[in-house]
Amino acid sequence: MKVKVCGLTNKEDAIWAINYGADYLGLNFFKESPRQVSLATAAKWVPELPSFASTIGVFVNAAKEDIVKTCDKINLKGIQLHGNEDPDFLKGLRVAFEGQGRQVFIIKAFHMLDEASLDALPAFVDVADYFLLDSKVEGLEGGTGVRFNWDLAVKAKELGKPIILAGGLTPENVKEAVKKVAPFAVDVASGVERSPKRKDAQKLQAFITIAKK
Repeated sequence: MKVKVCGLTNKEDAIWAINYGADYLGLNFFKESPRQVSLATAAKWVPELPSFASTIGVFVNAAKEDIVKTCDKINLKGIQLHGNEDPDFLKGLRVAFEGQGRQVFIIKAFHMLDEASLDALPAFVDVADYFLLDSKVEGLEGGTGVRFNWDLAVKAKELGKPIILAGGLTPENVKEAVKKVAPFAVDVASGVERSPKRKDAQKLQAFITIAKK
């Protein structure tokens, strides 16, 4: 079981996550997010992380040029697209990364409300490496702290794409989530925080330990 810790804004929390066994570190570059980190700030501490750290940039309807620039500046290993990006946008990003000789994996996020929410997924099967399923909450693009109907995630797995389960996961419910959905990875942000800008070390350790058991 892989674990992605999202909404990291500082080196200390990132090191905690790495030491506790997190597989992916998410940095949110969406300006309206309470967990937003600027490229200038990230550039001060992300390069100091261990070389094996798998950092992921979270973007919402960002320009392709800005995404490529950010990946190049701090050597992101992956990107997570959390907006209304279409399949052609993902294709264009792949071409841009290949032109730089870079291998950057792409996660496409989808907001789950009901079974109709699954209709958007098939168009991205050939252009995304992973699907991230999150809760749909009006006005929020992630870090909602709200869980959705996990039956939708089980249904999404039928498409054969690795699923990252997000939305309201906590140390208290991640065991149930893993047992029911058996996703490729689980994603946590607000569920291990003491504030939107800082993680809680004990919650972080508990979440990762339980998920990986």
